[in-house]
Amino acid sequence: MGFLFARSSGYSFVALALLACVLLAPCQAAKAGLSIKFYAKTCPGVDTIVRSVVAQAVAKEPRMGASIIRLFFHDCFVNGCDASILLDDTLTFTGEKNAGANINSVRGYEVIDAIKSQVEAACKGVVSCADIVALASRDAVNLLGGPTWNVQLGRKDSRTASGTAANANLPGPASSGASLVAAFAGKGLSAREMTALSGAHTVGRARCLMFRGRIYGEANINATFAAALRQTCPQSGGGDGNLAPFDDQTPDAFDNAYFKNLVAQRGLLHSDQELFNGGSQDALVRKYAGNAGMFAGDFAKAMVKMGGLMPAAGTPTEVRLNCRKVN
Repeated sequence: MGFLFARSSGYSFVALALLACVLLAPCQAAKAGLSIKFYAKTCPGVDTIVRSVVAQAVAKEPRMGASIIRLFFHDCFVNGCDASILLDDTLTFTGEKNAGANINSVRGYEVIDAIKSQVEAACKGVVSCADIVALASRDAVNLLGGPTWNVQLGRKDSRTASGTAANANLPGPASSGASLVAAFAGKGLSAREMTALSGAHTVGRARCLMFRGRIYGEANINATFAAALRQTCPQSGGGDGNLAPFDDQTPDAFDNAYFKNLVAQRGLLHSDQELFNGGSQDALVRKYAGNAGMFAGDFAKAMVKMGGLMPAAGTPTEVRLNCRKVN
């Protein structure tokens, strides 16, 4: 079974074509020994539990959907998809939660805790926190109107975390196009996959601190867009935590508006607009802006591939009973 599409997402007309794509596409997840049937006998209701909790969280606060997607990205980019981002600091290591790219940025830990609690009640000690994050991010995308896909499962949870690795591996809001390509290439992801995955910024918000430099100091920005943002993000300082949506047209809908905004020079972060700034990704951004189905298919396949990033061989792992601490 391949991609399915959410109601009113605008993608259903390409469902059959994308089904063929996902069935034929090779992925790192399969190579890593993961399987969509991993819990078929040991915890068959895990998908239902995860989706139910995520649906409640997104209904209460749509922004939470974007936060859960971000949680998955920021976990997988640091030593693989191992739920290391969920670990609280201990006396023996400084974890990832308070790394520069995560503090005041990554949210949704309590949603994962709620899922884990219900999953443990149904199937104690079986389902990893890393798999819960992967399933939750898929459901968050779909519940916001985007595509869905079969999640490869069977990950284990790391017994340690590294704030240093998080600071070294996670691209920042001031990243150049070249550095983004390089960062994703370092994870085995192509420039096309990087651009598709960046489309996750079609939902969510960013703090004023992350885009102040762009709205006051860059030329490749729509003047009306910049002026509106300046109302809540003063140049002189203050208001660092004030939020603005990545996509001010449909801020809580997972669609291809992010790419339309880039073409119109309405990218919120410097790193966003770098994807459409006279560089190698301009043509692809235009294609995604004009073809929602192409973006949906590429995004889903790239999420499966990113979900196949594994910890280094020899990394101590387990299935944590509490996602915030080792057993």
